Amino acid sequence: MNTSPSSAVVNGWGPRRSMAKKATAKPAGVTLTIDGQELTVPVGTTLLQAAQGAGTEVPHYCYHPGLSSPAMCRLCLVEVEGAPKLLPSCTTTVADGQVVHTQSDDATRMRQGVLEFYLLNHPLDCPICDQSGECDLQDYVFAGGREHGRGREAKRVFGRDDLGGDVLFYADRCVMCTRCVRFMNEIEEKPLLTVVERGNRAVIDTFFDEGLEQSDWAGNVVDICPVGALVSKDFLHKARAWDLEHTPSICPNCSQGCNIDLHTRDNLVHRMKPRINLEVNGHWICDYGRSRYEWLNRGDRLEVPVMNAEGRNTTMNWTTALEALKVRIGALGKSSVKAVVSPFWSNEDLGAVSRLVETLGGGSVVFRSAQAEEEVVLQGYEGLARRKALAPNGHGAELLGCTRVGDDLGQGGLEDLIDHEGVVLVLGDALDDQPEDFAPNAGLVLYLGAYTSSALASVDFQLPVTTFAEQEGTFTNHAGRVQRFWPALSGPGAARPAWLVLGALVGALQGEDGPNTAEKSFDLVAQAIKSYKGLDYETIGAQGGPSGAPVPVPVPGD
Repeated sequence: MNTSPSSAVVNGWGPRRSMAKKATAKPAGVTLTIDGQELTVPVGTTLLQAAQGAGTEVPHYCYHPGLSSPAMCRLCLVEVEGAPKLLPSCTTTVADGQVVHTQSDDATRMRQGVLEFYLLNHPLDCPICDQSGECDLQDYVFAGGREHGRGREAKRVFGRDDLGGDVLFYADRCVMCTRCVRFMNEIEEKPLLTVVERGNRAVIDTFFDEGLEQSDWAGNVVDICPVGALVSKDFLHKARAWDLEHTPSICPNCSQGCNIDLHTRDNLVHRMKPRINLEVNGHWICDYGRSRYEWLNRGDRLEVPVMNAEGRNTTMNWTTALEALKVRIGALGKSSVKAVVSPFWSNEDLGAVSRLVETLGGGSVVFRSAQAEEEVVLQGYEGLARRKALAPNGHGAELLGCTRVGDDLGQGGLEDLIDHEGVVLVLGDALDDQPEDFAPNAGLVLYLGAYTSSALASVDFQLPVTTFAEQEGTFTNHAGRVQRFWPALSGPGAARPAWLVLGALVGALQGEDGPNTAEKSFDLVAQAIKSYKGLDYETIGAQGGPSGAPVPVPVPGD
């Protein structure tokens, strides 16, 4: 169900670790020829990056654009005319007049020899390896490896090791690229991994009893492992890579707004992976965010509109439900509205709530967000952290005029809902921590949610709406960056996006059509909110765009 390109290709000469400053343009003055194609690139560009820019992928293992380049795997060697030997393209910078051959006889022969050494001890367990289908070693050997191996000795056997946290290590598969070690040293700045022994006895290991359970970002070593040496316990043998659909999205688990891909199969989310965005999260996401996706797979979903009349719940279709709701609203007349919304819902959804509140006669919209005790900062990548606000769109809610109320357990700023006599509107799980007998005495209680709320003992209308993973929309992160997500799952039954349901209700009350696409719904938000002026889905794109709002100053609890 992927409806958009997952992310822009990063050329590598952009900023590696700092998000506070944008890359400064380097003078474009180096002209060279790669595989017969002449091109001009910035000073300081490596041959590997230049080849990528020319559309040529040079095989590599130890190189990763977010890490240092040790040039130790020897797989990216290329021929440069005039050089006495093959050069590692990941560390050799361009020079005027260079003539580079990435596919010369010498380069391909060397590459074939390196691959043969890798396979000397690598087990042929592709049928049971989680990396199968997205393994660089498979692709490289298929494209340029020997047809038959020449090894006669038994392969080494190290077995499997639990490195702690969510990470398992299959040492037999390791090609000793040391990406994992460099991530822990350079990016997280917690040296929890190291290379033990030398030569053919070398293996990745932890220091004594200090495993990756001490890390808040260790899942990234699984992402950057080019083979199946490091695998996730959570994903172990769960699905084959080629069966998964990848949909660009935004992590919903804090206000950082990390760019991710949702990997789905059979209408279930099986894992979340980071999507490259150098302005937000680089190549990384935290373990807290990547592990919290199972709520998207819950089966206890609201599937049809339900109306409570005289103590009896009646299911109905959308046409009947909206007509009955219109009649109830008409009988109330102009009424004050108190709306409680969840910051897990999109700008489009929250904007539709605001328009309905205004249409019904005005009122207030409040939201609550769970808070962590402290931020979890990735030390080696400036600006990236698991934020205290554990929801994706609290800043968007504030820009849309919603007021944040107390986050403590109990009613926490919602006490006046009980005695409100007008309309009470609830969007999402905003009342899930309230007592089960939490029953507002309002003239109309309207609940829109993905799941039944046990806190609402008496609801006049329950309307099923989709989660962010089942619809298109935008979140606004802690820094004011507006970012898009796309539908990865199909909503259950008659569930529809909240912006569509509320837009249709507002349209029915005003005698006009509501927005029928997420883009049109966002356009209404952009027209109403000064900070979003000039933004639309095209300008936001797959990498997001900054709103005109100033970055909020952190307050206690943020």
